[in-house]
Amino acid sequence: MIPKYSRKEIFVLSVLIAALVVINAVNFINRRKLDKSLTMVIEEGRAPVSLNSAGSSDLEDLPGIGPALAERIIAFRTECGGYRNLDELKKVKGVGEKLFQKILPFIKL
Repeated sequence: MIPKYSRKEIFVLSVLIAALVVINAVNFINRRKLDKSLTMVIEEGRAPVSLNSAGSSDLEDLPGIGPALAERIIAFRTECGGYRNLDELKKVKGVGEKLFQKILPFIKL
């Protein structure tokens, strides 16, 4: 026997399915962007970027780092006399754990 569903139940299920499709599409797009940016850095065969000597343009080459964040990273370095460990980068406004983990393979002291 096939169960009978009300219009309201069918509508709710349809909305949930549509939401899941949209969420998966957004995650797929974001993952592709991340993969592309990481691949660009790796393919260039560049040495890791030094937090204590890199210029703004070098920092901007890192995935997720734009001009404003690059300037804050440099300002923090100047104010504190340089980075003593990589974790100090998380003290810069705009560098959270997620971004830190994304750029960690591409940075050094």
